[in-house]
Amino acid sequence: MIEIDPTAVDPARLRQAYGCFPSGVTAVCALLDGLPVGLAASSFTSVSVHPPLVSVCIQDTSTTWPRLRGQPRLGVSVLAESHDLACRTLSLKEGDRFAGVDWEASSGGAVFVRGSTAWLDCSVHSEVPAGDHAIVLLTIHGLRAEPAAPPLVFHGSRFRRLAAL
Repeated sequence: MIEIDPTAVDPARLRQAYGCFPSGVTAVCALLDGLPVGLAASSFTSVSVHPPLVSVCIQDTSTTWPRLRGQPRLGVSVLAESHDLACRTLSLKEGDRFAGVDWEASSGGAVFVRGSTAWLDCSVHSEVPAGDHAIVLLTIHGLRAEPAAPPLVFHGSRFRRLAAL
């Protein structure tokens, strides 16, 4: 019989368990006063085709999300396997998060990371409080996909690559 720890375990063990689920990594970005502002998020998922919705979870302690949430358009870039350094830069707590990141802005102010496997031009649909995060639902207004570009995968606190079977 498998032994299951109670849910009152320490946060480090809970994060370790969460890390057992591999995820892609996205960049959520927009122009603010002509400069790119963004963050990296691995808790991203498709939600609905009709209407076209995706979700991303943002920590309540984020200092970037309050700056992004009111923008008319947000660019969501599904990072490719070559973006491990860009992801680390976009995750910085201080400094220039776009140093060395090749990006492009849309006419609506969404910012996209070049070379990604997919780009979604979005706006905030709604936010749902969820523990120490907010689940942010985003409406997709436009997209571009490059399915041949392998995605960046985050698993066990490390970046990994997919292997074809």
